[in-house]
Amino acid sequence: MTQHGSPPVDSTDSTGRTDKVTVTGRPAPRWADVRVLSLIGVLAVLVVIGGVTRPDEFLDVRNLQLVLTQASVIGVVTVGMTFVITSGGIDLSVGAIVALASVWATTVATQEYGFAGILFTAVIVGLGCGLVNGLLVAYGGLVPFIATLAMLASARGLALQITGGSTQIVTVDGILRLGDRDSYVLGIPPLVLVFASVTVIGWLLLNRTTFGRRTAAVGGNAEAARLAGIDVRRQRLYLYLLSGLCCGIAAFLLIVLSGSGQNTNGNLYELDAIAAAIIGGTLLTGGRGTITGSVLGVLIFTTITNLFALNNLQSDVQQIAKGAIIVAAVLVQRRTASTT
Repeated sequence: MTQHGSPPVDSTDSTGRTDKVTVTGRPAPRWADVRVLSLIGVLAVLVVIGGVTRPDEFLDVRNLQLVLTQASVIGVVTVGMTFVITSGGIDLSVGAIVALASVWATTVATQEYGFAGILFTAVIVGLGCGLVNGLLVAYGGLVPFIATLAMLASARGLALQITGGSTQIVTVDGILRLGDRDSYVLGIPPLVLVFASVTVIGWLLLNRTTFGRRTAAVGGNAEAARLAGIDVRRQRLYLYLLSGLCCGIAAFLLIVLSGSGQNTNGNLYELDAIAAAIIGGTLLTGGRGTITGSVLGVLIFTTITNLFALNNLQSDVQQIAKGAIIVAAVLVQRRTASTT
């Protein structure tokens, strides 16, 4: 007969994951669950701060819709980034890919094909850039940092060459109507619905499919994954393709949101996406990722940006705050890793 206060023991499931369980059969709280609750708590605190400092503006339905809409663009990028980081990689080119896809999709020649032409071009450009990144990393043997840094410079340069530094205005009615309030579904902007769909698909892909398990395995130990029969190079190629696809979708959302294409689009998106994934619980060293945490991270950063804007605080202070949050999140990760 066991005692009620007996210490926890390890229990390993079929996937190799070890959780702490008590002899009474009740599992101890997992760190991932605690982190999600903590992030929800932080988001709630930010909402309270906004409600206290700017109640009439922050809690207005239009402002909340704006926050969710702005979170949608970087949120889609973050979903792709979460997969890449989980595999032990990094993608510094996401912002530049968004810029290139947005300007390529809004050229006069492309707009002649209407709504479908803009959407198709944005997605194809994103996939193309992801393919190049994947080939360089998986089959070219380049370090992800170097390969994606090269893509960052190249994509930004090409975007500037296409636009000549000018803004390309969208004239397609279908795109413009999609950004109007008349297109909202039950008060929810279409961009938010797209973000929600990408999030759900990403969560299922990472947590309920062989693809997700292979991604975590490659990030945890690439050599062990290879010995287990996983084609590590092909998996990495697929992951950068996925990141490129998310960038293409985000570029289309940004076109709808702004009604234009600019070579400056996506500026610092790589910082925001990486930061959101990290504070959400995705390990920089790979092997563990969480879509739920990443989405909460995006909402936290977007809410902070909105609060700074409503309270007329300078953007440089905002960047300092983001940097401090990133450092704190990494320190928490290291402490957690050393105690588990």
